[in-house]
Amino acid sequence: MPYAVELPGGFVVSDERSRLDLGFVHAALSDAAWMEERTRAQTERSWANCLPLGVYAPDGSPVGCGRILTDRALRAHLGDVVIVPAFRGRGLGKALVEAALSHPELATVTHWTLATMDAHGLYARYGFVSRQQEGWMTLTRHGRPLPSGASSR
Repeated sequence: MPYAVELPGGFVVSDERSRLDLGFVHAALSDAAWMEERTRAQTERSWANCLPLGVYAPDGSPVGCGRILTDRALRAHLGDVVIVPAFRGRGLGKALVEAALSHPELATVTHWTLATMDAHGLYARYGFVSRQQEGWMTLTRHGRPLPSGASSR
């Protein structure tokens, strides 16, 4: 059964995949200043392998989205969170984050991560902190092959 959170003014946050308009998602993300160049095919593939959330206006049209990369047990990463400019300032971004953190399929998740360039205040209100995680490492490949000598053989 889909998870949905009804918001004031008739807005809804929902994980119902059949409602998700990937054309909207790709366009909304393409307009985001923090968005790296991503093809429509990459957007579709990345969203197919996650728990998606859409924010919908009272008429059912999409006005925001976000996705959760998760094992649904211990870890989750919140990403691609965006509300279209015409609907910002109405608390919809906050509602999207709250819906993600309250999702019943993620009740046992204890380790949440995200990356943000400009919304630290939004996420801090939910307990996210900026810090270097001890022992954590990241790799950003930008489509390049593994460095020579990195083979597992």
